[in-house]
This record gives sequence, C-alpha cells and structure tokens, in this order.
Amino acid sequence: MIDHLYTDNFKAKVYVVVSNIPYGRLMTYGDIAGYCGIAHAARIVGGLAHFGPSDLLWHRVVNRFGGLSSGFPGGREVQAQLLSQEGVSCTAYIVDNFKDLRWQSQR
Repeated sequence: MIDHLYTDNFKAKVYVVVSNIPYGRLMTYGDIAGYCGIAHAARIVGGLAHFGPSDLLWHRVVNRFGGLSSGFPGGREVQAQLLSQEGVSCTAYIVDNFKDLRWQSQR
C-alpha cells in the first residue's frame, strides 16, 4: 500500500514543481515523483493532477512517452490545445520532440 505517500508534504512538493515547469516545457509524472523524493509514485502524481488545484499548469505534465492524459479536464484535445498555445505540437496525442522539450528541474 502506498497511501503513506499521499501526504501533505509530498503534495506540496508536487504543486511547487508543477508550478515551476517553464512555458513550452514538459515533465512526466515520474519525473515529478522522483524530484519530490519518491521515484515510484508517478501514479500518486497522476492522482494529484486529476484532483489537485485547477489553477496549476497540469497540461505541462505528460506520461513517460510524452503522451497526453485522457483524464485531463476536457480530454486530450484540450491538453493538446493548451500545449499548442505554448508552441508544443502533438501527433496522435503524443508530444512531438518530447525529448527536447522535457524539462529536468535544477534542485
């Protein structure tokens, strides 16, 4: 059971990381989990994205392959539109040039 990972401290760290992803850049759920100290908690980050503060820029968070989230509010179409507004293009709901756009935050 990983319920102990879903703590206020972990949530706060995730929210800070997401709020600092630069315009036109992306992180994966796993990147965020690892940066926050619990590398195997990508699904927890996904849950936080789904139920977390809507004012955070969750559209900049994708899966490990650069895939968009079917659980994104409004679906993948809306996430793709938001990314497009930042100059990020997608083909078949996968981010083009994902490796170049993936952001590794400096600790």
